[in-house]
Amino acid sequence: MYLIGAGPGDPGLITVRGQQCLAGADVVIYDRLVHGRLLRHARADAERIDVGQAAPKPLELEAICYLLAEKAREGRTVARLKWGDPFVFDSGGPEALFLHEQRVRFEVVPGIPAGVGIPAYAGVPITYPGGGDTLTFVRGHENEGHTRAAIDWTGLAKLDGTIVCYAGPEQAHGLLSALLAHGRPEDEPAALIYQGSQPTQETIDGTLAELARRTKDTVDRRAAILVVGRVAALRQHLRWFDVRPLFGKRVLVTRARDQAAGFVQAIEAAGGEAIEAPMIRILPPDEYGPLDEACARAGSFEWIVFASRNAVDAFLERLLASPQDVRALAGVRLCAVGAATAARLAERGLKADLVPPEYRAESIAQALGSVQGRRILLPRADIGREALADDLRRGGAQVVEVVAYRTGVAEPGREDEPDIYQMLLDGRIDVVTFTSPSAVRNFARVVGAEPAADLLRPTVVAAIGPVTADAAAQFGITAAIVPAQHTVPALVDAIVGYFETRRPAAARPARHHTAGSP
Repeated sequence: MYLIGAGPGDPGLITVRGQQCLAGADVVIYDRLVHGRLLRHARADAERIDVGQAAPKPLELEAICYLLAEKAREGRTVARLKWGDPFVFDSGGPEALFLHEQRVRFEVVPGIPAGVGIPAYAGVPITYPGGGDTLTFVRGHENEGHTRAAIDWTGLAKLDGTIVCYAGPEQAHGLLSALLAHGRPEDEPAALIYQGSQPTQETIDGTLAELARRTKDTVDRRAAILVVGRVAALRQHLRWFDVRPLFGKRVLVTRARDQAAGFVQAIEAAGGEAIEAPMIRILPPDEYGPLDEACARAGSFEWIVFASRNAVDAFLERLLASPQDVRALAGVRLCAVGAATAARLAERGLKADLVPPEYRAESIAQALGSVQGRRILLPRADIGREALADDLRRGGAQVVEVVAYRTGVAEPGREDEPDIYQMLLDGRIDVVTFTSPSAVRNFARVVGAEPAADLLRPTVVAAIGPVTADAAAQFGITAAIVPAQHTVPALVDAIVGYFETRRPAAARPARHHTAGSP
């Protein structure tokens, strides 16, 4: 049994130990504030149970405790995934004590507490030289549903240092008013942070009195972290998270899930929120016969042209499954279409002899030079483009094409996948990205060929290269962003550049508010 702290929101903040325990669990029991992407670290066959509460009431907590003990007694490894840290203003303590009384062995895996991690993401150091000698964490609500915590406000207000409050949906104004009423200076710096450490983070900063006025009649019912103290004034100098170029932008990633990790990381490193909705999945060919025959005769070809990293993987995996290995490619020249394909070859210990500058049939054929009488192998997808083979044959080459893999429509319905159709209708996606013609075609198949153009007309579309942009154009979809280099890093850079050129020089980062501003 593991009680695991998941951190304050950003799924990357779980500890290495926490991720290891989660990956080995038979059962995952998690709270509603835990980021859905963390569940991907669990095994595919692990049972997932959403207990749905951020701060359970006594009866609900008792039910959760019995559930933990029951699953553990079945001999199953249980991961109890909790927001923040299990032992900081959470039910981890009572759950652990119940397990102890039930003689269930457990391990506590600490997480980054929300009161520490969230201010850091807002650019507020909760301790700083000259910021006072105390650091006080205050619970903003109690399990019994009280709107105010039972706090010695007079004593708290007199402390010289930082106060960090966990403010429930209706507690922010009460906390601020209580501090002011018991002697905290009106002009003391403060910051109120909503949805901290997430791409939707919103921070209101100003004086204690200003924040009290702002929250008096608000209809906002989100929980927040409130930081009061001189350290809050450092935010405007130490902001880093909400000033990144794509902060507040939602970017739809349609790439196959097992190939999207680097793309997602690059988007999030630039401050964007990556919405994963894979449109393709990579499948084996219907029959391996032609591919196996090509592998058996690999050494007889003068060139092998790989048009994608999928082609590299499919061909080499089948080659290595045969009696041969990469030594069969001695003397064979390798052409990689695109830097990503060349990088994939390099990961496999092979160097590309040629990397054409463009992913167009005529550019590839021209880069290969004179092909008269040369034997060329093209391992490709089942719906791969025939234009390259035709161009090479017109140049006198002996071309062998084999289907190395198939592309299919990704299976919908995963619990962590959003309703992208509704999000597009509501205008809640800022950029839709396509990294292959297959992704475009499958997107049109999923949402409908005719509605696709209308659905994407108000949204920025980014295509990894001209071939993908041409595929989009066939459905009436215009790609506003097409990078000069046809790679994922270049695509992310192009998206960043697109928004930076349309951003007023003095504009504040999206989703940020400062007290007193309109």
